[in-house]
Amino acid sequence: MILAAGRGERMRPLTDKLPKPLLEIHGQSLLSHHLVRLKKEGFQRVVINHAWLGHLIEEQLGAGQELGLRISYSAEKEALETAGGIATALPLLEADDYFFVINGDVYSPDFPFEKLSPIVNNLRTQIKSAQTPTMAYLFLVKNPGHNPLGDFYLNENCVSSEQNGADSNHKYTFSGAGLYHKDMFTKIQPGTKAALAPLLKEAMTNNLVRGELLECGWHDVGTPERLMELNQS
Repeated sequence: MILAAGRGERMRPLTDKLPKPLLEIHGQSLLSHHLVRLKKEGFQRVVINHAWLGHLIEEQLGAGQELGLRISYSAEKEALETAGGIATALPLLEADDYFFVINGDVYSPDFPFEKLSPIVNNLRTQIKSAQTPTMAYLFLVKNPGHNPLGDFYLNENCVSSEQNGADSNHKYTFSGAGLYHKDMFTKIQPGTKAALAPLLKEAMTNNLVRGELLECGWHDVGTPERLMELNQS
């Protein structure tokens, strides 16, 4: 699933007439950068949620035939935040257990999509010996200038919102990409607003969130200045 429902207030005026994920880097939209890589790594079905000017996303990408993908859309009258958007899209995802989600406004041309299937296979193996499955597997990045304090601690492969013995230098920023178990969203009524952070923190208190530090380039395309810098690089 690609999250593409945000209004992109910080990107105005660029997003006044265009949804943020359709902004381009080197002639290709942020969404297309993700989709091309997903197709290359063998993915076949993608769900995209949208709200602000979402019809333009559907008009540009259609059902995904030109990319060799099957794209479904979860249209929201107003942005439902991350967890609300995911919960609403669950029927379209048709997930048996785990599914992958990435923000539509991040640029990471070398994101390791090829690692996702092995990680899921490992998580499924662990379920056999655990009463409760791992709820999330998060991809973290070294703290960028706009988020110097980071979001979560990483102790080996355990992700936590509390330090819990982790080195204070091992607090990183959530990249907006992660694998989730569908059961994490069962308490959220589809069509309602809900943030992801409270769900993650609840799962973290039960030691049910794993993750790793990304070693590839990653950019939160959050301002016109960052977009300009990427296009000039």
